Amino acid sequence: MSFGQGGPFDGPGGSSSSTPDWGALAEESEAQARRKRWLWIGGGALATLAVAGIVTAAVLSSGGGSGGGGATAAPTASGQAAAPDDKPSFPDVSVPPPPNPQDYISDPKKDTAPLTPATLFPQKSMVVGEHTYPRTSTATTKDCTAAAQGALVSSLSHNGCKQLLRATYSKGGVAVTIGVAVFDSPARAAKVMNEGKPNLMPLPGGGVPADFCQGTKCRMATNATGRYAYFTIAGYLNGKDVTGSETKAQQIARDGGAYAFAQITQRGKDQAAKAAERQLKEAQRKAGRAS
Repeated sequence: MSFGQGGPFDGPGGSSSSTPDWGALAEESEAQARRKRWLWIGGGALATLAVAGIVTAAVLSSGGGSGGGGATAAPTASGQAAAPDDKPSFPDVSVPPPPNPQDYISDPKKDTAPLTPATLFPQKSMVVGEHTYPRTSTATTKDCTAAAQGALVSSLSHNGCKQLLRATYSKGGVAVTIGVAVFDSPARAAKVMNEGKPNLMPLPGGGVPADFCQGTKCRMATNATGRYAYFTIAGYLNGKDVTGSETKAQQIARDGGAYAFAQITQRGKDQAAKAAERQLKEAQRKAGRAS
């Protein structure tokens, strides 16, 4: 018996075979597997991001301590945090202020440098500004009254003069003798100055006659600095009287006073400079020992 082409199992327009499509089933299974892998990978990435966020938040929240929000110090090469306030330390090399030269011509305990005509009047000529006067003679005595005359003798004596140094300079027919008297204190020197008795004994020699300013009118003056009183007596070599209108004796007398002051002041500067040098060496020695 024949049933024609299709048979009783034909569907509408379909195949008459009942065997499954194994290729299509395999492709569908592979597609599902791929979807599961992507879902797993995506979920793992989200989990990693979440853990990283928790760790970051923990680091930031722990950095500030109780003060809140502060960053920690950067680690050093050894792995330890550097202290921000660490500063290098150096030994103390401070040097005291420089000594005052006036102190060294005011205090006998400090004024200990040799005191002779050679140290007080070392130059062969007295140079003051544009004027130069050759030195003719020098002298010193601890009997101050022997180098004074008139009222100055008693003034030096009762104020306790310890030494009197003299030097004479001459040029152009005029001369000046400078006298420097040494006392125990500035008060004694100032008292002699204020008594106004400048009768210094002139010092002849080296072309200056023995009768220089003896029995003639000469220009005299006195002053003081520190523990030193200083005097000048100036006049003509030929015995001419000094008058108020003449200028040569007046000039050499003024220059003699300025020179005496400069020499005494220089004595103080020299001693102060040596003291400053000693202070510096001592400071350097202490610094070397402390380092």
